[in-house]
Amino acid sequence: MSNNNNTPTIQQSFTQDIANLEQQARQLYEAGELEKAVEILKQIATEAANHGDKITQARIQRNLALVYQKQGKITLGNEAIAESLKILETGDNLINSKEVTRLLAQTLEVQGELQLALGESQTALETWKKTAEIYQEIEDIDGINRSKINQAQALQKLGLYRQAIRTLTEVGNTLKIQPDSIVKAKGLQSLGEALRVVGMLTPSQEILQQSLAVAEKLQVPDSIAATLISLGNVAYMEKETDKALDFYQRAAKEADSATTQIQANLNQLRVFVEQKQLSNASVLANTIKSNLDKLTPSQNSIYARINLAESLIKLENKGDVAKVLATALAEARSIQDKRGESYALGSLGELYEENKQWEDAQKLTQEALILAQVSNAADIAYRWQWQLGRILRYQKDREGAIASYTEAVKTLKSLRSDLVAVTSDVQFSFRESVEPVYRQLVALLLEPNEEGTKQEDLAKARATIESLQLAELDNFFRDACIDAKPAQIDNIDQTAAIFYPIILKERLEVILALPGQPLRNYSTPLPEEEINKTLNALRDSIIIPRLQLSIKNLLVPAKQLYDWLISPVAGELAASGVKTLVFVPDGAIRNVPLSALYDGKQYLIEKYSIAIAPGLQLIDPQPLVREKLNILAFGLSEARQNFAALPNVKFELENIQKEIPGQVLLDEAFTNVNFQKAIESSSSPVVHLATHGEFSSDADNTFVLAWDERIPAREFAQLLRNEEGNKTNPIELLVLSACQTAEGDNRAALGLAGVAVRAGARSTLASLWFVSDRATSLLMSKFYQELTGTQDTKAESLRQAQLSILQQKKFAHPYYWAAFILVGNWL
Repeated sequence: MSNNNNTPTIQQSFTQDIANLEQQARQLYEAGELEKAVEILKQIATEAANHGDKITQARIQRNLALVYQKQGKITLGNEAIAESLKILETGDNLINSKEVTRLLAQTLEVQGELQLALGESQTALETWKKTAEIYQEIEDIDGINRSKINQAQALQKLGLYRQAIRTLTEVGNTLKIQPDSIVKAKGLQSLGEALRVVGMLTPSQEILQQSLAVAEKLQVPDSIAATLISLGNVAYMEKETDKALDFYQRAAKEADSATTQIQANLNQLRVFVEQKQLSNASVLANTIKSNLDKLTPSQNSIYARINLAESLIKLENKGDVAKVLATALAEARSIQDKRGESYALGSLGELYEENKQWEDAQKLTQEALILAQVSNAADIAYRWQWQLGRILRYQKDREGAIASYTEAVKTLKSLRSDLVAVTSDVQFSFRESVEPVYRQLVALLLEPNEEGTKQEDLAKARATIESLQLAELDNFFRDACIDAKPAQIDNIDQTAAIFYPIILKERLEVILALPGQPLRNYSTPLPEEEINKTLNALRDSIIIPRLQLSIKNLLVPAKQLYDWLISPVAGELAASGVKTLVFVPDGAIRNVPLSALYDGKQYLIEKYSIAIAPGLQLIDPQPLVREKLNILAFGLSEARQNFAALPNVKFELENIQKEIPGQVLLDEAFTNVNFQKAIESSSSPVVHLATHGEFSSDADNTFVLAWDERIPAREFAQLLRNEEGNKTNPIELLVLSACQTAEGDNRAALGLAGVAVRAGARSTLASLWFVSDRATSLLMSKFYQELTGTQDTKAESLRQAQLSILQQKKFAHPYYWAAFILVGNWL
């Protein structure tokens, strides 16, 4: 209830007496003296009614709603808004003036805020669309911008971050030409926050700095603090914790509202807990508790308490946790916030689960789940379904646990494009809060038993891992990527065996699909740490030069992995006539070259073609049409942007041109703009890039190098997908011959799979690490010879190219040939 144009305000009255009373109410509101403000507003309402002043009555009811909302008295707020709207929409004596129209829009704005506070995000969105239309009618630019910022807020609550960004970008373009105002600062802050959530951290930071500059110029403390918190969140996501702490501490000092100050302190507390600064954490937790007790109940205070409880659990302060959650629960019930009530009940259930009080834990979790479902809150319903599954599993109710886990996975799949909403909180971790749901369900489905695993459970486990891999890619790009009509991979090729290795907490499971046979599985009981240790040892012994000196360093883990994955079925493979082994790899298995597995005498590539499928399904897999094959190739041979020269790239591209005709853009011709133009105008089914590139588990650190700049993963994938061109001329084969996966990143190959799938290429040939560029150019030359000179599959063409390098003594070490993997369609 302030004079700024960011929220509807108490306006000037027609008479001086009423004007003076409204001024008093405003001052009391801003000072936090809410009960006194209510008394004065009620007095004005009575006087306005006595004088038949309908406009003042409507305005005062709207302002009462604002105060009630701040008090957490949402029901009273709704009654006041209903009264205001009744006067404005049915008042026969009201002149249909601009003033009345503006007041109607402002009243609806407050109604939208009340709806959002109750978790009715979709209804709030519709209300704010209506206010935007009304402001458009009266050409109120500030009102239009405010409505659109509000709409974006509702879209974010609904998880529709891409739509929110579009709306806010539109507002941002309008605001650029507007003078500095609170609306401008708020709009830029909202856009910056939405960009952060979808992982676009650099543009987010730039927009937030612009918002901060406007807020500081206007000297609006709460706006400054809100933007500083957002900047702290960006720094936190960039793993710059000291910088994040500095932003949060500055925000806490700047804030003039208790809610904003508490939010800044809660974010600080999270960092202290993570950094094990227990003394600082304990002091700050007590401060937050004390400040929370001064707040009136509202959605903000409820979620702040739950946030505090989550940090207190990590501090192992369980006594305080129960009290904080009990208060949050009471507050949620007092303002009839079903979503908040669900959160508080479920968090209490989690506390009882930790204490192994199964009966109470189950009861609370079931209550929380019912409330989440009633509130259409899928983003929290899945948490309670998962929690219920864990509780039932601990109580040895396997069927009940599987049913609950299955519902949790179903809920997560229904969220898909909105999953980014679930992951929007900086405190949220996909690996901690989504991935385990899938893995724990697979572990339950594949639990060893005397009768063996049912076909139904094997198929379900395989489908669950497929869903996880899709969710990982969605999370990588912070968007739902794949929406196509795929084919099941074990129906594609009768000479291919499909392996699904799955890393679980206590064992390595393998599901195998042999042509024409039912699914089967086998497992090796091993802790996850040991599996990852062996995988890392294999990769390191191949790519770290000093370890290459001893071939034993390589053969021990290569044999170990062979024994886990292949040995149990080696005889059946040999007898089945299988020619290609297709792996749907999980976790860190993606990072190792499966062609280098060793049976004690031979590498796996010496017996079989090998391919990687990013999931259980491929989009329209067909053999490559060899007739009139042509290529679009790009190369960087000179040193650029601190990346070493690749002198053999010229030789590589010249040799490829001898095998396949096409267009080549080399060095200064290979700019980002030229790349874009060439891709858009080309119908070549093969695109080859001989340039540096890096794949990482973070889309922001995944890129391909052009002459003038890095092309980020998202942009690169979008260019190659080229929606119009892709419909008639899809890329059949994308080759990335000098790329590497990020060192020390166990999930770096996720970036490779992400780019391969998102680019829409049917097959991608890429390297897991940077290989000697002489060996690469020889391998690529041989690959294209095989591709054009035979009718072999792409996987077999790669195998023959790898064998031609392996058979040269100086290139026999797997470092030179094993890096290259074929992802996607192997036919």
